[in-house]
Amino acid sequence: MARPIAFLYGVICYTIFFLTFLYLIGFVANLLVPKSIDVGVVTPVATALTINMALIALFGIQHSVMARPAFKERLARVLPRTIERSTYVLASSVVLILLFWQWRPLTAPVWSVQSEVAKMLLWAGMFGGFLVVLLSTFIISHFELFGLRQVWLNLRRQSYSQLGFSVKYMYRFVRHPLYLGFIFAFWATPHMTVGHLLFAVGMTIYILVGIRYEERDLVHFLGADYADYRGKVPMLIPKFGKGHSTVK
Repeated sequence: MARPIAFLYGVICYTIFFLTFLYLIGFVANLLVPKSIDVGVVTPVATALTINMALIALFGIQHSVMARPAFKERLARVLPRTIERSTYVLASSVVLILLFWQWRPLTAPVWSVQSEVAKMLLWAGMFGGFLVVLLSTFIISHFELFGLRQVWLNLRRQSYSQLGFSVKYMYRFVRHPLYLGFIFAFWATPHMTVGHLLFAVGMTIYILVGIRYEERDLVHFLGADYADYRGKVPMLIPKFGKGHSTVK
């Protein structure tokens, strides 16, 4: 029974993640959700700043700590490795849900674009960013990244093996298109408020810090292949042309 239960757990964790990701789009865009980045309980500015910064910090700490190999080794002592990734996905979703729930809007405007053309471009940047995030996960193996491959192989009694390192599509031009997509999604808005700006700045800082730790781990596990890739392809700002698009 342990294998079907692990598989069910993985499916539930993935479902929670996917619904949370969809809510994140509505949260940032202030669309189709009951509580968003600019809609919610109004509190004094100092209180709102304190709560919001604590929520962003909690998100960053959870993501960074649970992604480190040392933490994974400790987690493996109490949980089967099969569900380690699903547990990470679940924890990340829960922290994001907490952020949605407790976020305090700060609605003073920073900028408000009036041009209809500019508005359309900014909306396209936001939703295009979220699309790049989703596509990036499929390029690097969506179901591996969110724990479904692990529990599926376990259910079928097949041994788990790490997927090989390869460079395809967007990853030929930028090492982290997924993070770049998030940056576009968080910053591209026709109506930027103080609260939205705080969210965008906080998440961008986390991304820039998190990349350093992630790449250190990638070099450790993938060795010279990733070190060579890192030397040829830029981190977040794509460079199109000879020497970048031809990385194998």
